[in-house]
Amino acid sequence: MRKLYLAFITLMLLPAAVFPIKDGNELIAAMNRKYAGKWYRTMTFVQKTTTYKPDGSSEVATWYEAMSVPGRLRIDIAPEDKGNGVIFDNGRMHSFRDGEPVASRDLVHPLLVLGFDVYAQPAEKTAEQLRSLGIDLSIIRQDKWQGRSVYVVGAKQNDLSSPQFWIDKKNLYFVRLIEPRGAGEKKSIQEIQFNKYERLKGGWVAPEVVFFVDGKRTMLEEYSDVQADIDLSDNLWEPASWMSASRDYYKKRK
Repeated sequence: MRKLYLAFITLMLLPAAVFPIKDGNELIAAMNRKYAGKWYRTMTFVQKTTTYKPDGSSEVATWYEAMSVPGRLRIDIAPEDKGNGVIFDNGRMHSFRDGEPVASRDLVHPLLVLGFDVYAQPAEKTAEQLRSLGIDLSIIRQDKWQGRSVYVVGAKQNDLSSPQFWIDKKNLYFVRLIEPRGAGEKKSIQEIQFNKYERLKGGWVAPEVVFFVDGKRTMLEEYSDVQADIDLSDNLWEPASWMSASRDYYKKRK
């Protein structure tokens, strides 16, 4: 009996890599387990946003962002007193121009889900959200990305057109998303990369995010002044408090 007990304990202590991950559902569950109770719950940062235009020119803007995991992200576009920006709040997107609401709709934000929410919400909810984006969680393979081993969910070898996400095998953080956009002659392939990961509290953050459409870079996001686990007011994500919450938020940052 003692030998059986010791064998059981040994199995429990073996690294996860000994037990192959068989599909996307198991990978999502492993990501959640690895950082359970460790991942930060709030984050704020300043983002330099460079947009690349088809004529070869570019435009730079400053975005101030606040996040509450899971499901909440607020973006204020400088100058903040102009009142332009967007709120993502648990599957809803609200956009604002000149301090007034201009649109509101249902939206699953894949970067929020894969980069952050997966570590702070039930794995079943994450899986449901990713399936709603057309990702086939039954398909999984191993590959290489930027010199590191990764899991790829949603596409077989050499398929770079199906909806899919890539996860670093060692650290179980998100590094790449590929998703088709539009249809027919207007169909395109968007790729998003999370790069240059750094440790942040009990989790990670990628301070460089790069967007491509059909292989051409369209946007670069660069984070600075990153802060985690700071107190954030709930009214940051209330559309009715868009302007007043914005002023309170920046007063606290300064």
